[in-house]
Parts: sequence; C-alpha cells; structure tokens
Amino acid sequence: MTKSTGGNWLGVPALAKELGVTLRTVYAILDAGDIPCYRIRRVIRIKRVDLDAYLERVKVKPGELRNLYPQGKPKPGDGG
Repeated sequence: MTKSTGGNWLGVPALAKELGVTLRTVYAILDAGDIPCYRIRRVIRIKRVDLDAYLERVKVKPGELRNLYPQGKPKPGDGG
C-alpha cells in the first residue's frame, strides 16, 4: 500500500515507481545531489517541483543518442 504525501512530495519508493527504476538507482541519484531531497527523521522525501526540474535537465535532445546505436554494416568497398 502506497502512502499519500499530498501530491507535492514523493517518497523514494513512489519516485522509483514513477521513473521506472530501482530503489538503488533512486538512492544513487539522490546521494549524488542530482535531485534535492529532505530527511524527516528516517523518511526521505522529494519535492515534485525538484523532480520536474531534474527531468528537464536530463531530457535527451534529438541526435544525442547517435553513439548508442550502430550505423549499419559497412558496404563492400568502404574499407570496413
């Protein structure tokens, strides 16, 4: 059962679920300071606006992923 944080705040499990990543990945992002977080005793909370700002910063622009996919097989005579 997920506890509600009022819509303006997210807990770590809710953030992991929303981003589709593991808890470990979320903790690494938070520990690196990429998204500000707040510790209230033993509970970690993230502001929705901080998450939105992070997502804008890491947004991939067209053409930035070209190095991640193969260009295809070299054609005969291309020296490859």
